[in-house]
Amino acid sequence: MRNWQEMNALTLAYLGDAVYELWVRTHLLELGHEKVKELHKQAISYVRASTQAQVLHVLLPDLDEVEQQVVMRGRNTKGGHPKNVDVVTYRHATGFESLVGYWQLSGQTDRMQWAFDKVDEMLHQ
Repeated sequence: MRNWQEMNALTLAYLGDAVYELWVRTHLLELGHEKVKELHKQAISYVRASTQAQVLHVLLPDLDEVEQQVVMRGRNTKGGHPKNVDVVTYRHATGFESLVGYWQLSGQTDRMQWAFDKVDEMLHQ
């Protein structure tokens, strides 16, 4: 596999999206949710672009230089966006997903868990 630095930011986001989605599903099961309809409803609150953009905003002050560069690469990558979300929010969500992909490829699971804990804090205030 190529080094994360050689990858397109959207490729990092593609991986990050899958890693984050798997964490969300596993986390919801760990919290005791069992009904599929409820799992889906809860998962949407975690994975929607607006939530990802919000958590990125919370994380930014604590990111190191490399992490900030990964976010900027992801955020600034040109691409389409869904009609139900504005471009800025979608690009920030892509920056978050790129960051998760970077953490996954570089084996920084503690850092990733720190970020996922922030998501929980945001959603359960």
